[in-house]
Amino acid sequence: MWKCKDCSAEVSRRSELLKHYRLKHSHFGRGHHIKCLYPECPCLLKTWNSLLTHLSRNHSNTPEHSDKFATFSCQLCGCSELGTEREYFVHISRHLKNNETVTCMFKGCDYKSNIYSTFKSHKSRKHSLHSLVDFKEDIVRGSFATETAEHDVSNAEELWGDKQPVDLETSNDHEDVVQLKLAAVLLKLENIFHVPSAAVDELLEEFQYLLGTASLCSAAKVIQDTLNSHSLQIDQSVIEELASALCTSNPVYKSVGKGCPLATSFKRKNFYKENFKVVEPVEYVLDEKNKRTFQYVPVLKVLQQLFSDCHVLAKVLDGSRITEQSGEEVIYRSFREGLFFKENSFLSAGELRVLLNLYIDDFEICNPLGTSRKKHKICAIYWTISNLPPACH
Repeated sequence: MWKCKDCSAEVSRRSELLKHYRLKHSHFGRGHHIKCLYPECPCLLKTWNSLLTHLSRNHSNTPEHSDKFATFSCQLCGCSELGTEREYFVHISRHLKNNETVTCMFKGCDYKSNIYSTFKSHKSRKHSLHSLVDFKEDIVRGSFATETAEHDVSNAEELWGDKQPVDLETSNDHEDVVQLKLAAVLLKLENIFHVPSAAVDELLEEFQYLLGTASLCSAAKVIQDTLNSHSLQIDQSVIEELASALCTSNPVYKSVGKGCPLATSFKRKNFYKENFKVVEPVEYVLDEKNKRTFQYVPVLKVLQQLFSDCHVLAKVLDGSRITEQSGEEVIYRSFREGLFFKENSFLSAGELRVLLNLYIDDFEICNPLGTSRKKHKICAIYWTISNLPPACH
């Protein structure tokens, strides 16, 4: 068992403890030092990246559970003294960097490559989540638990929610992939970091210049130097045409260039609606004479979108379990621990019940800090899923 040094919470795995730190103690701010997960280690870290670096450098060979033991064998050279999965993949990377062809080590996969970056990308896309039993026979030996292995340090990007890299070299629609990735970045700028759309438009105009006109001369010079190195003489107009085609064929330029799908705020919104899962609001007329309406975002559609994510669904299922109280001591973590909830035959039934908390807020759009009682007042109704842990609301 792993124990949190700040709140004494206990979890079974180191990766779960990392998630616990991220969810429960990320609000302490810069003044709070993060303690190392290992009880015997006195180190204090200032940032999450420092913690990950510390774990990778100082505790990479420390087993997550003392009762787990497994050794790895290399199929190429027969080396069988690899004590951890990390050591095994470091060993495999040496073969790849020597241009040796490596066959995928996971069951049911016959993928082969002698390029390090391509093989790494294949592993990230196809086998990012795996357990020791997913390896082919004669690779892993020893007794070990069969639970899914979560990469707590080497795959820390996945733990913090970052996307796995896409292999653009082997993808047939890499231009579409680049376009979607770029659209996601721009959407994050506008809606998470609250960058005004006008500022994003100006930024993209500068990108159009850098990727187009500014890169044209550089591309022409590179083409000319390459041709000269091979003793080839081609007319200058052909070189300029090649440079122009090279610049305009850039997937980023084809996404943000003039007239392209992400060039303006209007086109970006249309792109988001067509390619991302957007739930559009529905307008209902209350009083046609006085033009009183209200906008309704369909709750059922939003729930369907949320529950299509396996991580959200797992949190909901886990948060729906009611823990039994032992002894006379009663701990109230939420209203679901209360007597009225437990005695309600519908809410406390064995089947899953999706619990929605509704709350209301009046605000004045012309003066958000005002009394919210004049003609520009708007009433907003919000909801949260009570099945989720408080940190996920």
